[in-house]
Amino acid sequence: MTRSRNRTDPDPRSFLPLAPDLFHILLALSEEDCHGYGIMKAVEETTGGEITLNPSPLYRRLKRMVQAGVVAESDRRPAAGQDDERRRYYRLTDFGHRVLAAEAARLVALSETSLVQTLAARAE
Repeated sequence: MTRSRNRTDPDPRSFLPLAPDLFHILLALSEEDCHGYGIMKAVEETTGGEITLNPSPLYRRLKRMVQAGVVAESDRRPAAGQDDERRRYYRLTDFGHRVLAAEAARLVALSETSLVQTLAARAE
């Protein structure tokens, strides 16, 4: 069920366009709650190594996204024997899902323009 946007909620489109690394961080969190190292590995895997995140910039990004309400610290954790209690886990908020969906829609619309399709065909 989709929640209607409250007048006080920011417009998810106000966060667009997302930088590629930020887009991939949000994509990683859309799959499951994750800690920083897990996010770094997921981004590296999904981009075929084209985007690699370093810890310091990643945690600065996460801090800003928490402050903006796009990401939140998660209470869900793996079983004690499979976890390090020092790790912080992050999750996408409902608003974060809307930001990610808005960026995905923007990218799809962009990819459907004839100029982008022509340019992409030249790259092959």
